[in-house]
Amino acid sequence: MNRKQNIKILTALLDLKDVKVISHRIHEGIGMILQTESTKSYSNCPRCGTKSHRLHQNHRYVVKDLPFGEKPVFLEINRRQFKCEKCEKPFSEKLDFVSKKRTYTKRLADKIIQDVVENDIHSVANKGIVTTEEIERMLKDASEKLSDNKPDFIKRLGIDEIALVKGKGNYCAVLIDLDTSKLITLLSGRTQEVVKKTLIEWGTEVLARIEEVSIDLWVGYKNVVTELMPNAQVVADRFHVMTQINKELDTQRKQEKRNLEELVKKAQSLSKKSKYEKVLSGLKNSKYVLLKNESDLNEEQINKLYQVKNLSPILKEMHELKEKIRKIFNKTDNWYPGVFKLGMWLAKAKKYFPKSNNTIIRWFDEIIAYFDNGTTSGVVEGINNKLKLIKRSGYGFRNFDNFRVRCLLNWHLNY
Repeated sequence: MNRKQNIKILTALLDLKDVKVISHRIHEGIGMILQTESTKSYSNCPRCGTKSHRLHQNHRYVVKDLPFGEKPVFLEINRRQFKCEKCEKPFSEKLDFVSKKRTYTKRLADKIIQDVVENDIHSVANKGIVTTEEIERMLKDASEKLSDNKPDFIKRLGIDEIALVKGKGNYCAVLIDLDTSKLITLLSGRTQEVVKKTLIEWGTEVLARIEEVSIDLWVGYKNVVTELMPNAQVVADRFHVMTQINKELDTQRKQEKRNLEELVKKAQSLSKKSKYEKVLSGLKNSKYVLLKNESDLNEEQINKLYQVKNLSPILKEMHELKEKIRKIFNKTDNWYPGVFKLGMWLAKAKKYFPKSNNTIIRWFDEIIAYFDNGTTSGVVEGINNKLKLIKRSGYGFRNFDNFRVRCLLNWHLNY
């Protein structure tokens, strides 16, 4: 095969519009270097649009490209400088396949970003194709393509939060389009001021179109929605309501265990001690069966649940009330019967769930609003779980902005 045929094949394999290979060489330990040039003899002036053929000077430099199999590929390109025949001023030609002042092609950046989304910066950088600094530059460039600042057609919004560092009280707010199940944006904090600032940037027209906002049981979010979204119904997320009920149920379970442990220590006869130890043994490992949805338990877990109920009348009542309100949420599709069902539940639950009872009364209107359309932050919880996975694998990110960009890329960039 002669040289001309080799060059033709390499140009076809390179597959870049208006670019041809004019020579190639292989450097041991480095890779393949392809010298390229444009097939066009002109360029358009960025100032006046005039087509110019007046070559002013050449600027050759090397950029990284997608590898051929396992072999690294570098392109020696020429970003020519022309002189405008109208403006009489020099300008550099625009190359579609490589951005200005970048040391890699656009398609290599796209591939690296995909790899980073699926892995992390360090593992991708360790492949030796690009450096950590280049990856962070790619992420910054990609972030400029993300249209996350103004979601023009959103109707149902979800607001939640995620811990950036577990146990450190460092949280960021998460805004979700509930209809498309897409992450809109990730904020650097969760305060009213931070959330309010972002929403204001969306503009009054966007905010006026929002019909429902699902939030957790924090009055700060409620105040922001009430102030900025005149047509939006605030919906208290049912899963956060259930979380509080489960928390109160689990607190009672722990209290009963502590009481029994104390009775065992103070027992003055072996028969009493044996009796208390038997009850205590029955309550051990009961957290899962009490808090999990009863319909999701297997036969062994159901038997354990019956054992716990027989040993503790209080836990029995609390578990049945927990299951009752879950069924109310699952089977009520209109606010009118929802008001009566929830009211009856509150009357019975006041004795066993005093904290949850008070919370539901304070948020009654927002909880009842769930029964109209069944709007929840369930989608938000799913997205939050994915964000947590990204956070665990994203130890290569040096700052919040890079973490935020990587999260957004999962939903907003398609290659």
